Amino acid sequence: MKYSSVLLAVGLFLVGIAPAADSLNVRLVGYCDTPLPDCYSVAVSGEYAYVADGGLRVISVADPAHPSEIAHVDSLDYAWAVAVVGDYAYVAVDLGLQVVSVAEPTHPVVVGHCDAPEIAAGVAAGGGYAYLADASEGLRVISVADPAHPVEVGYYDTPGMASGVALAGTCVYVADYNAGLRIISVADPAHPVEIGSCDSLTGAWGVSVSGDYAYVACRYSMRVISVADPAHPAEVGQCHMPGGAWAVALNGSYAYVAADDGGLRVVSVADPAHPAEVGYYAQMFAHGIAVLGEYAYVGMDASGGLWVFQFYGAGVEEGYKPQAPSRKLGPSVLSGPSVQSLKSSVVFDAMGRRVLNPRPGVYFVREEPQSSSHKPQAVRKVVVTR
Repeated sequence: MKYSSVLLAVGLFLVGIAPAADSLNVRLVGYCDTPLPDCYSVAVSGEYAYVADGGLRVISVADPAHPSEIAHVDSLDYAWAVAVVGDYAYVAVDLGLQVVSVAEPTHPVVVGHCDAPEIAAGVAAGGGYAYLADASEGLRVISVADPAHPVEVGYYDTPGMASGVALAGTCVYVADYNAGLRIISVADPAHPVEIGSCDSLTGAWGVSVSGDYAYVACRYSMRVISVADPAHPAEVGQCHMPGGAWAVALNGSYAYVAADDGGLRVVSVADPAHPAEVGYYAQMFAHGIAVLGEYAYVGMDASGGLWVFQFYGAGVEEGYKPQAPSRKLGPSVLSGPSVQSLKSSVVFDAMGRRVLNPRPGVYFVREEPQSSSHKPQAVRKVVVTR
């Protein structure tokens, strides 16, 4: 039986959704279709996901297994990115910013608009300001103190194509495509000034900041940049991505990367100098991503829709039930591969979760791949007796 067949059966039985044929430690939980095929950006606040797919879709994720659209705003110009702060969604659209009241998520209302000279590809917001990554026109700083009348108060013309943006403290981090990462002080919003840059990056499209590090989605890699001293950022680590990395979101010691045709990749950044991939769900086109709690919300390109995933970490530690002393230690396999093979394999339970120490029960075993190709491996069913 092939791995894809096993997980297809398990997925259909549990949630009615077929997982990818190529996945590790990541389970598809739910799905909500959207009208357009390109979901470029996702933001999650409370029990709602906000998806920029040309318009703005509001999707209830109170039940992650059954996300459902509850409202939408089609009157926007083409929407590329969204950020949510409090009762407002800030939407980067063709040639500007639109402010949408989401105080009542079932009735979102456009309350304000501010023009921008280029197509705004990214947006961040906080402290009464919205920050637009405005392609060839760089960073635009917009006061949203009066949401009904947003107004540009400053700008900084970055050397590249501003594609992604993140806010941390008084600094804005701009993924400037082939001009790398630009760090811009907005301590004085009317006069933003660049204080540092990391020029070695190419194809920088998305950025997220946590603590002393910036995580940049670049062409075929995720780069980790130390920004402890924003004036002197330095690359400390990187992790290869099988697809063109589009966006990155942080959750604790994990970075979740939307890797375009490489799907969803989960990277441990517990040691920022040595980021390591610990999970993935491939064979799909991932663009926008947001993480809240144990769930990752991914906007899809080509197929469209919001996909909800759950990452199981390095594995589920089941352990063993107390048993009488015996000279025979470790699990015994009633059928399937040998015990030695079981130790060198990846073991999944009926939920599709990786198991570290299986106790008695039925499991599915996949041999560890011998390379980083992540090609689907044959899966065998085993019964562990003790």
